[in-house]
Amino acid sequence: MKPAKFSDWLKQSLLFINREPVVWIGYTLFMGVVLVLGRISAALGIFLSVTCLFVGVGIAKYIDMKTNERRVSLSYAINQSLPLAILAATVIVLCWFVFMALANIFSGEFEKIGQFFFYWQLTHENLNHKSSRELASWLYGYANVTLIFTLLMMSTFASWFSHSLMLFKGYSWSKAKEQGNYAVIKHQNALYKLLGFVFIEAILCASITPLLTPVLYMLTSTLMYISYRNIFDVVN
Repeated sequence: MKPAKFSDWLKQSLLFINREPVVWIGYTLFMGVVLVLGRISAALGIFLSVTCLFVGVGIAKYIDMKTNERRVSLSYAINQSLPLAILAATVIVLCWFVFMALANIFSGEFEKIGQFFFYWQLTHENLNHKSSRELASWLYGYANVTLIFTLLMMSTFASWFSHSLMLFKGYSWSKAKEQGNYAVIKHQNALYKLLGFVFIEAILCASITPLLTPVLYMLTSTLMYISYRNIFDVVN
């Protein structure tokens, strides 16, 4: 098999999104509302962000199956992908908490440890006297950091394909990691470009185009599914 190209994945993902724009628009708007809750609690925001990202992969599979004989409902696809998404989100939250807690212990800022679980920031002072871009950047800033952190954790402790292999093929974590890492080695040039693209877009969304943060999440979910499908579903 020839090494995959990131440009092909991106082109296919954009065409794939265009197949069911109503579904993606609805899910993107839903994420736009849900991701705001991260300003109530960092833990809640990280949990919801990661869950939305991985449920989006399941929605992509649902859209793909609509063209096949074995059709399923959208609610079924979401329910099937939700348990693994929740598990992954919980693990990410715990890892983030450990890193944050250790940093605050070393710096002596012990009060910030509790704020990880509840810290109300949707106050009059924070919401007033901001332009729409500044407000959106403040509301979604943590979501872009979460996206980068999640992809780094996947690349370090699992692989880009691990979640999709566990969700769609029922692999254990160790087997998904093994198979995923083998695919990453064969297609590392495309994967590096893909991760670089998402990281750059996340940085841009954190400062210049914050309102596009839910769109970036939707696109990343689609890229996860398309890259998995092209490598594993085609050959198997």
